[in-house]
Amino acid sequence: MATWIRAVQVLGRRVGVRPMVQEGERVAARRLITKSASKDGGLGVGAVGVMHQGWSFSDRSGLDTLLMPSVLERGMQRRGMFIQVESTPNPQSLMFYPGKPVMEVGSSDFPNARTAMSSPLAKALFIVDGVVRVFFGADFVTVTKAEEVSWDVLKPEIFAVIMDFYAMKQPLFYDAKSQALDTAINEDDDETVAMIKELLETRIRPAVQDDGGDIEFRGFNAETGIVSLKMQGACSGCPSSAVTLKSGIENMLMHYVSEVKGVEEVHDGDTDDEGEVQTSEAG
Repeated sequence: MATWIRAVQVLGRRVGVRPMVQEGERVAARRLITKSASKDGGLGVGAVGVMHQGWSFSDRSGLDTLLMPSVLERGMQRRGMFIQVESTPNPQSLMFYPGKPVMEVGSSDFPNARTAMSSPLAKALFIVDGVVRVFFGADFVTVTKAEEVSWDVLKPEIFAVIMDFYAMKQPLFYDAKSQALDTAINEDDDETVAMIKELLETRIRPAVQDDGGDIEFRGFNAETGIVSLKMQGACSGCPSSAVTLKSGIENMLMHYVSEVKGVEEVHDGDTDDEGEVQTSEAG
């Protein structure tokens, strides 16, 4: 019960509406929670089936959703926004679908709060206590949390941040140049690099993005035949990412591009003495 009341208070503060929880609603909510908890043995935000002030939580077939009005703007209530949440292979990451485009081209990964300064949405998400990574895909936002924090606590705050962002119609980036175009084929790319980028963009990336993550091309060493890639979003830190990298991505690149001899993962902390990421690209 305390979890539900806290969720109401958090959402009330976020959207600028003071939640009026009446005693009758408390009783109704308590009954629903008790009934749900007796079925699944646990208590989560998804167990609350009471509608309050125009919004509700629900949980159907493993897909969590939240339907609530956006913030009040200039005295007029904006139309409701429907956000879907989907699980990923990484238990610490969830995909949030706002029902609106996120990235127009490519994707962007924010492994820490410092890197999020270029995006109003990413910066706001990192303010939520427990968020440790944010990732933008074409139509979703992947949020990774600290292991000790519960999704039941985080999800209401994340919902509110995303809705506030779209209600205020802010740009995704302060600077349009911040959008990553790592697989865009450049004039100085040789044939091998161009083929690698094309495979990543057309064959590999779509599959990885389905799991709430992405891969960033960081370079190709023509002497060793090694392709350097960085796992992003839900794929970063995922227990199965190493298998995906070697068994899936490496095998496909080696099959279609004979010059490729292997794939290595570049981590956030892999930097040289000057602070540059240690990767080698063909000239």
